[in-house]
Amino acid sequence: MTYCVGIKLKAGLVFLSDSRTNAGLDQISTFRKMIVYEKPGDRFMVLLSAGNLSISQSVREILQVEQLKDTPEGEPITIWNAKSMFDAVRVLGSAIRRVHERDAEALKAAGVDFNVSLIFGGQIAGEGMRLFQVYSPGNFIEATAETPYFQIGESKYGKPVLDRVLNPDTPLNEAAKCALVSMDSTLKSNLSVGLPLDMVVYEADSFHSDKVVCIDEHNPYFQMLHNSWGERLREVFDGIEDPMWNGGQTNTPLLKPALRVQALKKIETPHDKLI
Repeated sequence: MTYCVGIKLKAGLVFLSDSRTNAGLDQISTFRKMIVYEKPGDRFMVLLSAGNLSISQSVREILQVEQLKDTPEGEPITIWNAKSMFDAVRVLGSAIRRVHERDAEALKAAGVDFNVSLIFGGQIAGEGMRLFQVYSPGNFIEATAETPYFQIGESKYGKPVLDRVLNPDTPLNEAAKCALVSMDSTLKSNLSVGLPLDMVVYEADSFHSDKVVCIDEHNPYFQMLHNSWGERLREVFDGIEDPMWNGGQTNTPLLKPALRVQALKKIETPHDKLI
């Protein structure tokens, strides 16, 4: 499996991916899920992938040369000459559909679903940063101020901290820390996600990034974050009052009747009604 997250803020973009791929319990390999497209001064784009590895690798390869023509006489649009990120993600959708046309029937005959999920984001000169989640049919949605991040793969374990911390005004370094905590939570709970990690942090309107890092188990910052997050969570947990069940003194009683709903009815005899 995999876990990838892309975050869009006013200050920039954060991308993080793991590198574990498995086919069963004993077929575990390392494959990078992130690719960076950079033309300094003109465009900076990042692609994250999850799902069937053969499909995502084919899409990445075709995307390099895929051309989209709106009209027969029009100039072909590629990710390298697109005037907007919207057009660039349209090219990505076209690349997915091209792979589908080539492979979907054979995959179906083998009992394999055409399954790929992608996060694609960046900035092209002349417009602001944009972030998209792209689905298997090649369609996509765009991140908004209300939903400033996308996840693909094993998303459930790392989602709570993103929801609690992130908003469009979150500083870039805080968002990078939040993404790493999200990944650490996923690593803790799911063996199908694993190190090393790839992280890219992009500052708005820079059209390049030197903040590109591969994080393994020996990375001192990630070791510190992993240990600190576990310890602080335990401290916060221990600092929360236990629920009182026996009528003890407390300012926050748990045994308080709900305003609109009665407590659960017990079934005590075979003749009791559920409703």
